[in-house]
Amino acid sequence: MKVGIYFDLRNPPPWQRSWSRVYGFALEMCEEADRLGLDSVWFSEHHGFEDGYLPQPLTMAAAAAARTRRIRLGTAVIPAPLHAAPEIAEQAALVDILSEGRLDLGLGTGYRVPEYRLYGADLAKRYSTTDRRVREIRELWASSSVTPGPVQDPLPIWLGYQGPQGARRAGRLGTGLLSLNPTLLAPYREGLVEGGHEGSLARMQGSFTSFVTEDPDGDWPVVREHLAYQWDSYRRYMVEGTDQPVPRPIDPEKWRETGLRASGFAQFLYGTPELVAGAVKEYVAGLPVEGVFLWASLAGMPEEMVARQVQLIAGKLRPLLADV
Repeated sequence: MKVGIYFDLRNPPPWQRSWSRVYGFALEMCEEADRLGLDSVWFSEHHGFEDGYLPQPLTMAAAAAARTRRIRLGTAVIPAPLHAAPEIAEQAALVDILSEGRLDLGLGTGYRVPEYRLYGADLAKRYSTTDRRVREIRELWASSSVTPGPVQDPLPIWLGYQGPQGARRAGRLGTGLLSLNPTLLAPYREGLVEGGHEGSLARMQGSFTSFVTEDPDGDWPVVREHLAYQWDSYRRYMVEGTDQPVPRPIDPEKWRETGLRASGFAQFLYGTPELVAGAVKEYVAGLPVEGVFLWASLAGMPEEMVARQVQLIAGKLRPLLADV
């Protein structure tokens, strides 16, 4: 099983640094991950966050492509309805060329009302629009309607659909499923068969909110602070622009205790490389998982902690997952 890291490039007000340093340090960590033998680095997308959440993951991936030689680069995810198909197809092709064929294109629907308003997109049609984007992008590449085309043929497309109906849709389209949820395997495989694909072609990848440490108790006071900021802000922004109340703040102690036994967004992996590896193995047992990627940084963490995190994931955790 391949192991990678995940960045959202937040710069929270309590720990704010220059934006040049935020992006520059992330690129240094991409280089370090490449040097240490990690398999992938992934970038996410959101718009209008107070902490400047990364708005253009393919731009960041292009920069990482120029600074690395072997590691694969992924988007997890681009909200496809916010972007025109030719825009995604051209930018993805350019990243694939710059990286000599190392891009994994992860697409999703997005969910935030303000982002759909910003881009003038239709939230109610987000699933059908995302499905259509997959077909359009493939056709643009196949017909050479956008040039130059990508190096990979085909360039891997992954859909970050999290519910059973979404997993079925990903299967029908014959894409990879960018989720590690065990309950989605059955509908995903059913969708593959419905779309004329072999069910055995199912492939999954996904992320864990995580922090790996050799000193769990010593690091926890810092980790809990950044974990709370990151997920409380996520939860606020999920309901922004709707009539839903703002969720209560998370309980970091409970998140640490429940780990992957929690459901949905409350899953959090924390502990030694051995503990985290055991939890990952148990969680993905029986799934057609190609890889997992773990957060390299939680919302403005000190640089030395992020660097140590990347080194631990590469040097200690990845070897423990080599036999999965």
